[in-house]
Parts: sequence; C-alpha cells; structure tokens
Amino acid sequence: MSGDNSGTQPQGRLRRMLSRLTSSSEELQAEELRRDTAESGCTPIASCGDREVVTVAGTLRTVTLRPRAGVPALEAELFDGSDALDVVWLGRRAIVGIVPGRRLVASGRISYARGRRVLFNPRYELRPAGHGSE
Repeated sequence: MSGDNSGTQPQGRLRRMLSRLTSSSEELQAEELRRDTAESGCTPIASCGDREVVTVAGTLRTVTLRPRAGVPALEAELFDGSDALDVVWLGRRAIVGIVPGRRLVASGRISYARGRRVLFNPRYELRPAGHGSE
C-alpha cells in the first residue's frame, strides 16, 4: 500500500500545477496585487477597520461620476486582491489619470457607507499602469 501513497503525492503536485495554469486571469491578478500590497508596506483592504487611518494600494476597477447630495463626486473602486473599497473625491467631476486599470496608492481615514469601505478625499499617488517589475 505504500505505493499508493507515493502515487498520490505527484498527483497532488500535478493538480496544483494544473490549477495554476487554469486559474482565471482575475485570480492571478488578485494574487499579484496581494503580493504588491505586502511588498509596498500598505495595509490590505480586507484588514482595514472603521475609522482607521490607512495607506492602501491597488488597481482602479471602475470610475464613475455619482453626485452626492447635489455635489459632484468622482467615485472609483480600488481593488488590492484581498478586497475592494470605494475612493470618493467630493466636488470633482474628473481627475487626470484616475481611469480604470490605473494603479493607485491612497491614504486617508476609512469609513463605511452602504456597507462598503470608503476613503473620502484621500491623498493619493498614481502608479504606472503596467507591471513595475518588468
């Protein structure tokens, strides 16, 4: 029966390799973003608590204009591989460089609105859209 045990180990490794090869590009991107967040010393979005001052990094998934109480507000979803949060600039209709796919580092105080984490009017730094290590 020891032959059965040695036979399952290579199968497990093969299965993990195949799993990596067949992972969706979204899963691979999320893994890369988590790694980048850890390397940059930023807080993972999933571990940000209410009213905590944080620095987070990720990729903008969406950018929309959503007025709040009659005031223009540019709203973007920032994803870092662990979770997403909304970044909102009140009084702005557009900001040069704030576009989907752009990498961003943002700092500010987390709050919750409609059950989601939100950073209002954060300090931010735009990062190159491509991979920094390549």
